[in-house]
Amino acid sequence: MAAISGLIRVMEKAARKAGGRLRRDFGEIEHLQASRKGPADFVSKADLRAERTIYDELLAARPDWGFEMEEAGTIEGADGMPRWIVDPLDGTSNFLHGIPHFAISIAVQERKLGSDDWGDVTAAVVYNPVTDETFWAEKSRGAWLHDGRLRVSSRRNPSEALIATGIPFAGHGDFAEWSKIFNAIGPNVAGIRRFGAASLDLAWLAAGRYDGFWESGLNDWDTAAGCLIVREAGGFVSDFRGRSQQIHSKQVLAANDQLHSKLHKMLANALKA
Repeated sequence: MAAISGLIRVMEKAARKAGGRLRRDFGEIEHLQASRKGPADFVSKADLRAERTIYDELLAARPDWGFEMEEAGTIEGADGMPRWIVDPLDGTSNFLHGIPHFAISIAVQERKLGSDDWGDVTAAVVYNPVTDETFWAEKSRGAWLHDGRLRVSSRRNPSEALIATGIPFAGHGDFAEWSKIFNAIGPNVAGIRRFGAASLDLAWLAAGRYDGFWESGLNDWDTAAGCLIVREAGGFVSDFRGRSQQIHSKQVLAANDQLHSKLHKMLANALKA
């Protein structure tokens, strides 16, 4: 068992504090579904409150670090210092509709040595307030669910693999591209799931619950933590061309190395057609 570092404890504390309030707010959603105003404004406020809680906690712990956040945007830190990448409520639509599947995602990204550009993601937490599961990873220290080591599944045959994805929706995503990929992968795998929270999809992939994952049109805060957790669990993460970067948001394909190769071949051939 890996000793949990002070940095991960800071991240988990912030996520749990915000998650407790999200859990309470989630309990109010069913009462708002039938109201004339509807729950959308309530959810927006819940999102903002969660982000503010996380911001306050992380700022108190590391006052000279920067932030990249879904709602508040970019907040610069001191020269050369890392930044937090925060999604306070991944799975907003699930939350809005009373579906108990959403998460808080927090990652740490370092500056490149001798440069103002961003480099390695070195720490990650994905916290599910409903199940009280904390998925976490640090670079070169492995990936964990609480104090249990995570490993991606060892399935190599697509016909045995359960694959997760995100489906385009009104105003977001490329339906034609997604349909080509689905038509190529779908007939060759054991099943495809769409649960609606990319950070949890990646965490579940690291835990072996899924065998692969693809999606496009995401943001850095959706995937920064999940990409590190998958890699530290022994998985491979790339874009649709097979290129590996620190954070994949516009295009992400993840699986164990051998299954990734097979899925990438299907995907690439589909996009050539």
